[in-house]
Amino acid sequence: MFIQSVSSQAKRLASRFARHDGGNIAMTFAVALVPLLGFVGAAVDYSRTNAARSAMQVALDSAALMVSKDLSANPTMSAADVTSKATAYFNALYTNTNAGQITVTASYTTNTKDGSTVTVNGTGAVATDFMKMVGFPQMGISSGSTTTWGSTRMRVAMALDVTGSMKDDGKMKAMQDAAKSLIDTLSANSRMTEDLYISIIPFAQMVNVGASNKNATWLKWDDWDTANGNWVSKNGNWSWQPASHNGWNGCVTDRDQPYDTTNEAPTGTARYPANQYNACPAAILGMTTAYGASNVKTLKDKIDALSPNGGTNQPIGMAWAWRTLQIGSDPFPAPVKDTNYKYTDAIILLSDGMNTIDRWYGNGSSYSPDVDDRQKLLCANIKAPVNGKQQTVIYTIQVNTDGDPESAVLKYCADSGSFYPTSTASGIASAFTAIGNSLNKLRVSK
Repeated sequence: MFIQSVSSQAKRLASRFARHDGGNIAMTFAVALVPLLGFVGAAVDYSRTNAARSAMQVALDSAALMVSKDLSANPTMSAADVTSKATAYFNALYTNTNAGQITVTASYTTNTKDGSTVTVNGTGAVATDFMKMVGFPQMGISSGSTTTWGSTRMRVAMALDVTGSMKDDGKMKAMQDAAKSLIDTLSANSRMTEDLYISIIPFAQMVNVGASNKNATWLKWDDWDTANGNWVSKNGNWSWQPASHNGWNGCVTDRDQPYDTTNEAPTGTARYPANQYNACPAAILGMTTAYGASNVKTLKDKIDALSPNGGTNQPIGMAWAWRTLQIGSDPFPAPVKDTNYKYTDAIILLSDGMNTIDRWYGNGSSYSPDVDDRQKLLCANIKAPVNGKQQTVIYTIQVNTDGDPESAVLKYCADSGSFYPTSTASGIASAFTAIGNSLNKLRVSK
């Protein structure tokens, strides 16, 4: 009985052991552990590789930009030098150590209608820690960056405040230095006459279109003839005799409304009214190429000749800046554009004060919101889209050394992010530098 009982118990234990599944967990885990570790390891290797590739892309973008600037200054650089510079820039910027040595190559295509391009490519490999166990000892990475410049030509109209208050706090000298520096910045990337044109519009209460234009059909003499002349007697009859137009100093005031806020051709009542303003600023310089030392000198000489006098009428400066951007239209017609190129038209207006006077409103010393209202209408018309696209970029600078409030109209006129307020004369240089960088911004494509 005892032997049979033991035997029965053994059989029951064996049967229970065969049916029990608790021990399978360890066996299943042991079998699954190998692929699980493989997936985790692959994720780690891929993460390291992606980080290396992202860092490489950032360094390639920056290297391409730096090389493009070198090529702008020295477009005859050899292919070997282009690659050498690209490699040096990349190595200084690439800090990821996962990929080890990256091979950098660069190619350069000189200026065409689509612009000059420099392409910088990088290739390398990241050694794997886990994937090598399944036959992948490394993972390759490659990327490239192309920078294009010179395909967009520029027309820049600079409306510069030369009112009496600009003589204070070193503002006039600071503006002249900053404006000339901007000309240098923009002209450095010009390789032919058509790449960059700049006009200069000095403004106060009025602008000066040049006394030599006294016979131009776009002038209107009604107001001038009424204000300048003498009463003369002939056979006992007195009559008003307008003075000779030879004595005109070149100043014009705002056009009749609503033409002061539009860009209508100057015919009929839309012509520009001649006026004899005592504080007549320097004459406007129409679109002038900034290619070549002599042309750059012409632009800079105009800026150096500016002197401060008169009240503030920002709208007339803005209106004439817009006028100088117009193609083939008097006065001061801009050159015809080549349809093979893209163009950026820009207005830069600097003023150190609030609007105080125009043809209808203000006294020349106190702020006039009515002048602001005319300026808002003007700026809205300048920025109105044509065929769904804004045609002219507007930058404005407020040099506020007198504690005036922030100019709402200058902020309104400027494109988003293109209003530069400063409370010091030294801030003028920073504003012009920022504008220059914006205009010279290079397009990077990956």
